[in-house]
Amino acid sequence: MRKSFIIAAALSLSAIGSSWACTNFLAGKNATVDGSTLISYAADSYSLYGVLYRYPAAVHAPGTMRPVYEWDTGKYLGEIPEAPETYSVIGNMNEHQLAIGETTWGGRPELVDTTGLIDYGSLIYIALQRCKTAREAIQLMTSLVAEYGYYSSGESFSIADPNEVWIMELIGKGPGNKGAVWVAARIPDDCVSGHANQARITQINFEDKENWMYSPDVISFARKQGYFKGKDKDFSFSDTYNPMDFSSLWVCEARVWSFFRQVNAEMDKYITYIKGETKERMPLWIKPDKKVSAQDFKNYMRDQYEGTELDITQGIGAGPFNSKMRHTPLSFELEGETYWFARPTATQQTGFSFVAQMRSWLPNPVGGILWFGVDDAATNLYVPMYCGITEVPMCFKEGNGSLVKYSSTSAFWTYNAVANFAYSRYGDMLKDIRKQQKAWEDYFNVLVPAIDKAVEGMDDAAARNILTHFSCEQAEQSTAAWKKLGEYLLVKYMDGVIKKEADGKFVTNEAGIAEEIIRPGYPEEYLRIIAPTEKKEVKLAK
Repeated sequence: MRKSFIIAAALSLSAIGSSWACTNFLAGKNATVDGSTLISYAADSYSLYGVLYRYPAAVHAPGTMRPVYEWDTGKYLGEIPEAPETYSVIGNMNEHQLAIGETTWGGRPELVDTTGLIDYGSLIYIALQRCKTAREAIQLMTSLVAEYGYYSSGESFSIADPNEVWIMELIGKGPGNKGAVWVAARIPDDCVSGHANQARITQINFEDKENWMYSPDVISFARKQGYFKGKDKDFSFSDTYNPMDFSSLWVCEARVWSFFRQVNAEMDKYITYIKGETKERMPLWIKPDKKVSAQDFKNYMRDQYEGTELDITQGIGAGPFNSKMRHTPLSFELEGETYWFARPTATQQTGFSFVAQMRSWLPNPVGGILWFGVDDAATNLYVPMYCGITEVPMCFKEGNGSLVKYSSTSAFWTYNAVANFAYSRYGDMLKDIRKQQKAWEDYFNVLVPAIDKAVEGMDDAAARNILTHFSCEQAEQSTAAWKKLGEYLLVKYMDGVIKKEADGKFVTNEAGIAEEIIRPGYPEEYLRIIAPTEKKEVKLAK
């Protein structure tokens, strides 16, 4: 791409670079194999330490105030009146099976209001503590920013309960101009959707009051600002408040496209859109060719564009051993041109990610499961955390380590140790990791129905005790297993060679010394690249 063309991408990339570049996928209840609603979320940031947040339920005395801190930086923004009663929250799901995720798209920089009191992260966790349904959450979130002002830039939110799944897109009105312009669309029950750091709602169905909500000035404010001059029927929220550029396609929309193409074969055709060659935008939602499961969603979160021309594990950038690592930033300049790496859903800078599964036919404490994982989704495990649990496993707990303090009992550091070692010989080690992933998640998928059945008919307190014990035990046991996996990989791949195995054990002689050490060297295609830089054998002078 020409440098002059890429400069236009700065608007979107400034938001992505300074905030969290995240990915969300969504599914309505009739699009899933069991009738659950699903949303997924990857919280991606090089400054985010992956933990499982917990907010206990509480009753607050009249006059109690709630401090508001910006989620990204911890900056104190002010305080608002606390609700008389707040619900318990585990991660991004509350005890009523309400779940919320987000992706940042930034949008028009002049619309950021640094005098606002509520940032996007606070909106999520305040709503989770105060609301029971997706509709309630949308109403509360928009009323909060109207009353106190919106501190952040443009955001897309995934908001779901056991019956409905919504996307809401919201952006402020500029310094000192309290409130936000926004639109929310309910995903049809038989469809899936996604968003990844680019506003995706275009035309608004103003006639369908049941499935669409929006701020009264969503169009009039755009006209006032000079962003839009056409007819109301032609108004597009995304094109107005987050105009598309190359980075929007290659860095953001591509992740949604890769998800869409895995659930609907017709979506492959949008590769030309992703490359900026055609203008037809992808639909906001699509019907999957077959119904999807929570396990499918975990696998979609592990996507690295395999099988497409964007495959991050292929090409010279992947090195000789198919590494997915592309060292930040995502773009670089060379001889007046700007080049871009592909940015997959599964990425090394993920702090935590989840698949939220909400099941309407079960009591709330057992019906909601936050399949939770830390670090790169390609090499993690998604562990079942029931929304009714009353404690967080030590391995996921806040305060157990940090980005600058290693903890041997922290899941985040354990999974990072495995992933970062694997990046050095990714093509081989990923196969070993995927075996363990499948074994553990198959195991979880067998255990969960049994736990569902075990708490059937129990009173609330007894059920929560069992769910808490189960969730914590699985988290701790699987983290311990991942530590063992890291030790196994170190033994097997130490010093660039591979120890041969047979019947699940390394091949040794009678003295226990490793035999059949494999020295695989470099692939031929890579040798052809490096050969000109190495010394070619010559006949010795006589």
